[in-house]
Amino acid sequence: MKIIVVGCGKIGSSIIENLVAEGHDVVAVDHDPAIISSITNVYDVMGVCGGGADCDILSEAGVDKAELFITAAGSDELNMLSCYLAGKMGSAHTIARIRTPAYNDKSLNFMKQQLGLAMAINPELLTAHEIFNILKLPSAVKIETFSRRNFEMIEIVLKSNSPLNGMKLTDIRNKYKTNFLVCAVQRGEEVFIPDGNFELHHGDKIGITATHMEIQKTLREMGILQKQARNIMIMGGSRTAYYLAKMLTNIGNSVKIIEKNPAVAESLGSSLPKAVVICGDGTNQELLLEEGLRSVDAFLSLTGIDEENILMSIFASSNNVPKVIAKVNSDELASLAENLGLDCIVSPRKTISDVIVTYARALRNSLGSNVETLYKLVDGGAEALEFNVCRTSKVVGVQLKDLKLKSGILIAGILRDRRPILPNGDDMILEGDRVVVISSHRYLSDLSEIIE
Repeated sequence: MKIIVVGCGKIGSSIIENLVAEGHDVVAVDHDPAIISSITNVYDVMGVCGGGADCDILSEAGVDKAELFITAAGSDELNMLSCYLAGKMGSAHTIARIRTPAYNDKSLNFMKQQLGLAMAINPELLTAHEIFNILKLPSAVKIETFSRRNFEMIEIVLKSNSPLNGMKLTDIRNKYKTNFLVCAVQRGEEVFIPDGNFELHHGDKIGITATHMEIQKTLREMGILQKQARNIMIMGGSRTAYYLAKMLTNIGNSVKIIEKNPAVAESLGSSLPKAVVICGDGTNQELLLEEGLRSVDAFLSLTGIDEENILMSIFASSNNVPKVIAKVNSDELASLAENLGLDCIVSPRKTISDVIVTYARALRNSLGSNVETLYKLVDGGAEALEFNVCRTSKVVGVQLKDLKLKSGILIAGILRDRRPILPNGDDMILEGDRVVVISSHRYLSDLSEIIE
């Protein structure tokens, strides 16, 4: 598909990178010539230098032939205006990044309708939701949901004292009678879609899928279920911190935010009356200790500087804080942070890229079953995809044991009439099902692509 991306900052460049990897024809638009030069040198895309609300620039980018138009510039108003103009000039589908909290309330649906937006994306809000879910189940380093929350997929890192260390998957299933599936394992740089003979080792990052209740039960039986985080300290008064603090305080959690900018701290204090906002430098170790770092259930580093987030998260871990989460956008720094012992890292740009790639695949698809949901697992080494099954799909009505699946493919779940099924070889996929598939290093856009 031809896709135009306006605004090539951190979020925009990540979107471009993932869309190019998917094989789309991408045009990058940005007002900064240096950014356009950098983007066109790194990726196989056409670059247009100019503003996203300039009709001549949009025409030069070929907006009338674009099947998808995405704006991720720094201004919400510019993004909305760009999408409005693109729609009027012939772009089939438009997506705008809208970050301002005032725009993300009850007026958002009205604005989407009036502007003709296919989707409004908010990296900070999506990241806040991601962290919120992890704090409810701190044993996990990542949590994704499928099929209207009927399935959960979590990632955990095996510690040296884990009861799973050295066990084969068949032995784990025999020992723990709960209904769950180990669907992906990352070991170093390698990613595996494991079979029953696969043996887990200390340091593995493993993906587990099951219903919410079975996930809780499984972790409890294994002795690795941590209590929900109720007392939370946040470093950095970012938009993500605002959205997250609002969610947490609304369910009765204790939240303390440390922000060094006096104006930002004052604004947060007035907009978050249930939270405690401290004006101070969160990189000051003495300040963190004075504010009770050692007594909190979770410490979150959510500033705009990756290096600060990593360093202060390591400090929190050294003070035995049960759950530590760092926001890191850079892939290189994220890998470094994991090597330093930080296993729970969130990235707004990765979250948004997953959303955009899912939408693009659904648009491109013209076969029997569209991609409904897509998540990157184990640091991008595998994908979890949810498909809505139509009658024309080639996999309908065939027992799973008779399907000749391609290598690196696992059918992890089926939702049928709101009933979640962890499938075995005797199950089959039927019309109307929602099916969750795990795939390593494949770009699937249709369920039929999983078979030879």
